[in-house]
Amino acid sequence: MKVVIDTNVFVSSLLNPVGSPRKVIDLWRFEKITLCLSKAILEEYFELLDRFGLTEKPMGEQFLRLFQSRYNQIFVASPAAIKAVPEDPHDDKFIECAVAAKANVIVSGDGHLQKLKSYKSIPILSPAEFLKSFA
Repeated sequence: MKVVIDTNVFVSSLLNPVGSPRKVIDLWRFEKITLCLSKAILEEYFELLDRFGLTEKPMGEQFLRLFQSRYNQIFVASPAAIKAVPEDPHDDKFIECAVAAKANVIVSGDGHLQKLKSYKSIPILSPAEFLKSFA
């Protein structure tokens, strides 16, 4: 299953190692889902991990190594621009990546994305909703 994961899910997974976001990330780490990425998404991941000082924690370091090794990932080099989230255009990158990678789902805790519920038949689910549907 191909999944786009919003940055807030990655950050939350490091801040709370027992919550739904960590369980979603663990699905990627243990090869149950394939992570879909674009340059813009990866840059945001790195920026926030660094800003919160999470790159210095063991799990943050592991994420960086996994990203760099392209572990269990589909990388979309230049997704087409899509204007789907007028309230927060920075969130468009997740929609763009999902469409280009033909992802099955977007997992996000972001209210602007969740408000859409789906984009072109790609559901947008919270981590908890995704885990329920994945089981």
